[in-house]
Amino acid sequence: MSRPQREVVFVDGVRTPFGKAKGQYAETRADDLVIKSIRELLRRNPSLPPERVDEVAIAATTQIGDQGLTIGRTAALLAGLPQSVPGYSIDRMCAGAMTAVTNTASGIAFGAYDVAIAGGVEHMGRHPMGEGVDPNPRILSERIVNPDALVMGKTAENLHDRYPTITKQRVDEYAVRSQQKTKAAYDAGKIQPDLVPVATRSAEAGWGLATIDEPMRPETTMESLASLKTPFRSHGNVTAGNAAGINDGATAALLADEETARELGLPVKMRLVTYAFVGVEPEVMGAGPIPATEKALRLAGLTIDDIEAFEVNEAFAVQVLAFLEHYGIADDDVRVNPYGGAIAMGHPLASSGVRLMNQLARQFEERPEVRYGLTTMCIGIGMGGTVIWENPHWTGAAATPDSIGESK
Repeated sequence: MSRPQREVVFVDGVRTPFGKAKGQYAETRADDLVIKSIRELLRRNPSLPPERVDEVAIAATTQIGDQGLTIGRTAALLAGLPQSVPGYSIDRMCAGAMTAVTNTASGIAFGAYDVAIAGGVEHMGRHPMGEGVDPNPRILSERIVNPDALVMGKTAENLHDRYPTITKQRVDEYAVRSQQKTKAAYDAGKIQPDLVPVATRSAEAGWGLATIDEPMRPETTMESLASLKTPFRSHGNVTAGNAAGINDGATAALLADEETARELGLPVKMRLVTYAFVGVEPEVMGAGPIPATEKALRLAGLTIDDIEAFEVNEAFAVQVLAFLEHYGIADDDVRVNPYGGAIAMGHPLASSGVRLMNQLARQFEERPEVRYGLTTMCIGIGMGGTVIWENPHWTGAAATPDSIGESK
């Protein structure tokens, strides 16, 4: 029996403002963050009957406490979805939400689902990465990986060794631009439409409302970055200023097959082309987006020249610059992360994949001359993931440097 593959579309995506660990969400439960995101998706898309949701996939890297108990199912119930809607949990470290999207998208393409919700949550202030884990001693004793592989900052320093042309000055310059672009995007109102305000409480300060990304440091300068310590290597390159922080937050996306989206009157913001996950040496996990993108391009029958919009997760500045250097793309190319990235906004591990998709959808909306874009990220323990998307607003006109500049 043959089954035709169906077109999968990204209908909508939302996220909470991201917080600093021990910051605005210090006394907020992790599951409440993702519940809020799911409810916002349903509120924003009233033409979707809740019972038409076929699956809820929610990722968390540290599946313990209020991030445990099959959070995809419990969050769905607590968000008010019918008991008939199933759910499950995912862990692929930083690419958790990205994997939730690609898993459910595969089910939609196959015909098992018509509509799915996919996202992720991480409360790193409450559940630090690695909490409660018990790594098999063979990993180190048999030298399956170098001990550096278990410390993400050390893997970033190792990536500097692989790319000696990526200097401390270059990563700091990139970090300053990320902060500046994020501030400019907020000033222009380009980030706020993706955000769902979250009520917060503090036993000391009382009730509050989270409406922006708490980690932002728009005052960052090259001089201020130069004064920061390099905690992962003496006289190294990686600092708290040119890397994403330890953050809290949640995301959720609504996916559907294109016919169902049209039937229900749902928007179509992006069309899925293909995706790829690959493994790399865990000691240089930041290199993962390079082979993941090569594989995804091969599967799609495209080249890097066909991609005119990029959202690259900024776990570390060196990881982004390694990707750009490999493909011969300038450090300050306006097609790459035009609204800033994780260095400024934060990187609550398993939630970040959908943030990238939200921002790529924004690029597509503002730049109808662009046909293809991608979201990509490095993944702990040596992996990379890339998803290629098509712009449903594409007009058929080729992108030019002038049109890209005008879109900003």
